[in-house]
Amino acid sequence: MFDVIIIGGGMAGMTSALYCLRNNKSVLVIEKEAVGGQIAKSPKVENYPTIKQISGTELADQLFDQIMALGVEFELDEVKSVTKQNNIFKVTCDYNTFEGKSVIVATGSKPRMLGIENEEKLLGKGVYYCAICDGPFFAGQEVVLIGDANSAMQYALMLSGYCTKVHMIALFDHLFGEKSLQDAVKKTENINIRFNMEAIKFVGEDKLDSVLFRDKNTGEEVVYKTNAVFVAIGQVPDNKAFSELADLDKAGYLISDEKCTTKTDGLFVAGDCRVKQVRQVTTAIADGAVAAVAACRYIDSMEK
Repeated sequence: MFDVIIIGGGMAGMTSALYCLRNNKSVLVIEKEAVGGQIAKSPKVENYPTIKQISGTELADQLFDQIMALGVEFELDEVKSVTKQNNIFKVTCDYNTFEGKSVIVATGSKPRMLGIENEEKLLGKGVYYCAICDGPFFAGQEVVLIGDANSAMQYALMLSGYCTKVHMIALFDHLFGEKSLQDAVKKTENINIRFNMEAIKFVGEDKLDSVLFRDKNTGEEVVYKTNAVFVAIGQVPDNKAFSELADLDKAGYLISDEKCTTKTDGLFVAGDCRVKQVRQVTTAIADGAVAAVAACRYIDSMEK
């Protein structure tokens, strides 16, 4: 029996563990892949307060070492379901089942991938999904942006501030999202929009050299030479296992309040898996602290 079971070993989940452990709670972290989450795939992190530059893997490893030193229990497993009965949560995984007084869901979300050749091979080596995180490394260069909705347009406008040219490639014949963003993108001189283009292949061995597209109307293949492509076609959460205990929005994100609480007492959420405006490492960490404090208070109130 654990005081707190944390589902997800990213920055939000590990921060939750840190705060719970420092409040003398027994904590289990369950992660299905590797610690760190999305940030572990970032070669450079330069927007983390007090640290000028650090790799995402190193940042995640340092936090993991910190919670291990405080006595966290860690399981590499995938959660299949969470139920609650008589104020006890039962977390069922592929290989084990665990019980806890409270649960913090910190499963994050993943960028939607294109699923084309060399995408995974060149991830972090020219193929990126966060222009906020990685865009500044390509100041003064031409970059390619794949996407056509609000996030893509916001990225395009941001990149245009320090890149010489942004080639914005859209799959359909128009942009989606807010008209004000569309107007701003179309008025920005160094944003070049090309419609009806399908990404076929990322080209490069150790780093990205170019991107191959196909014109959907003519069938013509078009090559864009660049060292950086930013893919902005949406995020994908994985919250189906918790849908009985927490509400989801249309996109599948968990609905919570600013205290990171859900409709089920004792079930909390933190990080990119919940409905929120900004998904960055700092906001994930903030959520982790908030959810942990709420969980500790919940446990203390149950024991009185």
